[in-house]
Amino acid sequence: MAKRIIVACVFVPIMLWIMLVPPPLAWTALVCFISAMAAFELIRAVGEGKITLPMRVVTIASAALLPFGSWAGLGMSYVNLLAFWMTAVCFWCAIRAYDEDGVKIGFFHVLAALFAGIIIPLALSALVELRRMDHGKYLVLLAVLLTFATDAGAYFAGVLLGKHKGITKVSPNKSVEGYIGGFISGVVFAVLYGIVASKIAGDGVNLLPLALCGLFGALATEVGDLAFSFIKRQYGVKDYGHLLPGHGGMLDRFDSMMFCGPVVLFIVQCLPVF
Repeated sequence: MAKRIIVACVFVPIMLWIMLVPPPLAWTALVCFISAMAAFELIRAVGEGKITLPMRVVTIASAALLPFGSWAGLGMSYVNLLAFWMTAVCFWCAIRAYDEDGVKIGFFHVLAALFAGIIIPLALSALVELRRMDHGKYLVLLAVLLTFATDAGAYFAGVLLGKHKGITKVSPNKSVEGYIGGFISGVVFAVLYGIVASKIAGDGVNLLPLALCGLFGALATEVGDLAFSFIKRQYGVKDYGHLLPGHGGMLDRFDSMMFCGPVVLFIVQCLPVF
């Protein structure tokens, strides 16, 4: 527990400083690193040794390059190019393995590599897009802190009030009361965050999109946590990595943000907060 607290006290302030103080490129570089590590951790967990070195290289490279494309404003053509490049390399490796050894690299392994190299970085790229918007510091901080607020609300509601557990085998200790507490804490946090941000920024805020971010962002956070817990259960993985002692890997820490970030981005693009 002490190690977990120490790592959090060091990592979180550094991450927040990079997110808020330097130009957006610094935050983009960190997201690229997180994305690449998350992709590496996922293919290591599910690859069963059949995701070959060339597939790993293109997967990790694509995961690192996609958030940079968001910062540079390269658009969907850039995404399509990386996706095509990854797909071609992965299928070529699978075809060569089939020709030499029979069915060695399965279709699942190709899809796992594509998920790690395309879907994960696309989801994390929402954090880059939020930082690039007007008042981007406040918006990206909203998305990041919302996941923590939701997790904290769900945890404490579950501990104090949780009676109806076992609604899913993926996380059997989580209760209905915990999920409801997470949703409520997400909405309350988002609204209070908007009020405080308006005072600091000196601009008025629209509380409706903030409440929607809280509600649907909290829902996305819960789904993200369950989704990657499902993968852990299926492959018998306790932690995706050990980069952050006491916390696991990057995928363990940022799984919820992969779901929450795109939801917050969509809402604030449709209904501006400031």
